[in-house]
Amino acid sequence: MKQGIHPEYRPARVSCACGAAFVTRATVPSIRVEICSNCHPFYTGRQKIMDTEGRVERFVQRYARYQKKQATAQPKKPAPKA
Repeated sequence: MKQGIHPEYRPARVSCACGAAFVTRATVPSIRVEICSNCHPFYTGRQKIMDTEGRVERFVQRYARYQKKQATAQPKKPAPKA
């Protein structure tokens, strides 16, 4: 390897959005991640909805409007028997 062209490889602190933190080695002093092995459903075995764009919240709002609309709709009368 050539000398002087590679970045310095030093200890780095990795912190997750769930609050977990650990130390590893990298070229930057700190790394922030949204999900780690402590909170990822694949590793924990627990189902968890990861919604970073608000899609689940929008669906819940639309579904609530749909249910409200269905509750206020008039029931259809049965057809008369001949």
